[in-house]
Amino acid sequence: MTKIRKSAAVVLSVLLAGTVTAVSYQPEPADAARRDREPVVIGHRGASALRPEHTLLSYETAIALGADYIEPDLVSTKDHVLVARHENEISGTTDVENHPEFAARRTTKTIDGVAVTGWFTEDFTLAELRTLRATERIPDLRPQNAAFDGLAQIPTFDEVVELARRHGVGVYPETKHPTYFDSIGLSLEEPLLEVLGRHGWRDRRDPVFIQSFETANLRELRGKTRLPLIQLVNGSGAPYDRVAAGDPLTYDQMVTPAGLKEVASYADGIGAATSRVVPTGPDGRLLAPTTLVRDAHRAGLDVHVWTVRDENSQLPADFRLGDPASPVYARATGDVMGWLAKLYDLGVDGVFADNPGMARAVLAGRARH
Repeated sequence: MTKIRKSAAVVLSVLLAGTVTAVSYQPEPADAARRDREPVVIGHRGASALRPEHTLLSYETAIALGADYIEPDLVSTKDHVLVARHENEISGTTDVENHPEFAARRTTKTIDGVAVTGWFTEDFTLAELRTLRATERIPDLRPQNAAFDGLAQIPTFDEVVELARRHGVGVYPETKHPTYFDSIGLSLEEPLLEVLGRHGWRDRRDPVFIQSFETANLRELRGKTRLPLIQLVNGSGAPYDRVAAGDPLTYDQMVTPAGLKEVASYADGIGAATSRVVPTGPDGRLLAPTTLVRDAHRAGLDVHVWTVRDENSQLPADFRLGDPASPVYARATGDVMGWLAKLYDLGVDGVFADNPGMARAVLAGRARH
């Protein structure tokens, strides 16, 4: 896997200045030994703490702040083009409600067993989606991001890969609802590999991780590509493809030593909720770490954890800062760097961060010492 390191001085100057300027970096030779590798920094949906998620604005910001990888969630359009959206339902991330020409397309669908009402990417051609503009998904938590509403289009996966290659970083795509998209004849895996292959990314040492919460599509991909695959593991529940098939397998079973050995038969790593590595108690404070990192490493799997967020409300209680009585306490920045340092100390191989500059700065500080 190509290792991409950043200048700590550049990253810290960007953070201190509060500005973002895209910087290109040169990849270093890969190091095969896990213990000698620095953890990778994954820009979660770009730099979603600072720009509306899954926009080129967000991905460009993540690159400037030192991300090794930018993460697009992928869904399909009606004409089978992969685009970057958190969900295929787009009323919360675009201005589609303000387009009367699309009012009749509002509908209710069952996605992974749940009824969802809104507008869906698979009911729009790419040309139609291009008439929409992206908006901040959680403006109550990130009101500053709403300043960028209306400025960005929905990007295609091809555009995200082109951006990544131009700036010397990798991509970490997630296939969203693969069982659902298979059921409507818009399989995600074939166009995913086609785009990556067209840009010359086909080998296991190329800077790509392909991730999914489901299992069947990863097993299918294992037979079609040498690119690294990541089995996502939620804090509870089960992979939807197994639920749909009547299989009782749960995520709890997948993180046992036996379960991890099975995952290692088709994947190169796991993308685990942070609670799988360090659970929290009823008061929101951290409990003793689990053995997941050790067990996964023994099975030959990397461990990437998600998601580290800046805001107090998104952090363990141990790392919240400020006056809880303040009306802005929930969205105030907590001790993100302390939380990141704890996760790095536990041996994780990568972190999904809404603000990749924080993750990069912690690694830079550790390298100096």
